[in-house]
Amino acid sequence: MTPEQARRRVAQAEVARLATADASGRPHIVPMVFALAGDTIYSAVDAKPKRSTSLRRLANIAANPRAAVLVDHYDSDWNALWWVRADGSGRVLQAGESEARDAIERLVARYPQYRARPPHGPVLAIDVARWSSWSAAGY
Repeated sequence: MTPEQARRRVAQAEVARLATADASGRPHIVPMVFALAGDTIYSAVDAKPKRSTSLRRLANIAANPRAAVLVDHYDSDWNALWWVRADGSGRVLQAGESEARDAIERLVARYPQYRARPPHGPVLAIDVARWSSWSAAGY
């Protein structure tokens, strides 16, 4: 799969998994909704129920900016399996920043659930340095 094909598959996916690690390297992985803009993946703190608004993923990025985002497709026909991983560096944007506002607009346009209750931020930006992929079909 070419990097452009990988980006296209990520852009079409509704959910991804975000992997971060704390300063000591302890991993943390969570599902996330997101928007892709070029080689940057955005996700925001939203109103879905959480134990706290001090999310571990944000603390991890502040301590260790390396992150990975995984999008995959499973099918009982194993010839249809594929995955795409985006490795990069994360940044935490405050909701008032122009890049964060643009990211929130992208998320609202992408997910109807956000139209009534837009995410309030902060916004997590993953700047992708490397796209990796695999497909059972070879493309």
